[in-house]
Amino acid sequence: MSWFGYGADFVRIKTIGVLAILGASIMWAIEPIIAKLSFQSADFIQTSGIRAIFAAITALLYIIVSKEFSLSLTRKQVPPVVYIAIVGTLVADLLYFFALTMIPVINAVLIGHMQPIFIVVMGWVVLRQDKLNRFDYIGILVMILSAVFVTSGSLERLFSLQLGSYGDLIVLGATITWATAAIVMRRFLRDVHAGVLTFYRFFLASLVFSGFLLINNGFFIQNYYQIILGVLIGVGTVLYYEGLKRIKAAQVGALELSTPLFAAVLGFFVLNESIMGLQLIGILLLLVGIYFLSKKEA
Repeated sequence: MSWFGYGADFVRIKTIGVLAILGASIMWAIEPIIAKLSFQSADFIQTSGIRAIFAAITALLYIIVSKEFSLSLTRKQVPPVVYIAIVGTLVADLLYFFALTMIPVINAVLIGHMQPIFIVVMGWVVLRQDKLNRFDYIGILVMILSAVFVTSGSLERLFSLQLGSYGDLIVLGATITWATAAIVMRRFLRDVHAGVLTFYRFFLASLVFSGFLLINNGFFIQNYYQIILGVLIGVGTVLYYEGLKRIKAAQVGALELSTPLFAAVLGFFVLNESIMGLQLIGILLLLVGIYFLSKKEA
């Protein structure tokens, strides 16, 4: 293959990766809006269960369309897949939905996108793969400041040290948990088909949810928002994994910044949620933080 042909293939692969992450970001921005609408007639556990079932179905359809008919995993891949399903979906997603019943969408999405902080730190502390440079430290500090601004909301609350609510703290817990799942995926499951990984992530979690819902007479579709949620998160997760295989993790983190911006606009127009001045500053600081995390020392 000529250099030109190789370069064209590289550009095509990178373009697909960028578009995939942007698509996932749009899905994740819409998700909390639809979840809030579902919560008007269903609780967060019942919504989470039905969502997981339809996310698994969506992933299975993607597997069929992509002609990846095998759902087999190697023995070494089973434990990390189970970890991602239980910790990344059953625990983290449930915490996130629970928090959404208490806090605005903008708070939940912005705190949720502090993941790069924990991914960078965990990648260094746990896996010892990447060393932190000065840009990493600056990015982490800026993103922490962003979180403080977003959760306080106003200068009055900031100066009185009212730096967040119980719901904000729960989302932070979900964010850390998601970060551990991302580390496990990048370390052990990069070669697994995106649809297969997404299927098991939600299928295994849906088994637990289904058992709980059957016992509590909640195994039914309460509203059509729950179906939409499942399809959205199924598509979003597949796109995320496809993008992650094609572009660098730092680029993924930078592109995911579109999610808080989309969510802020949707929350304003659909749910009439206001955005405070200090939260706008927090959004800008989030952009700055990811910029520094994406930089490499010469």
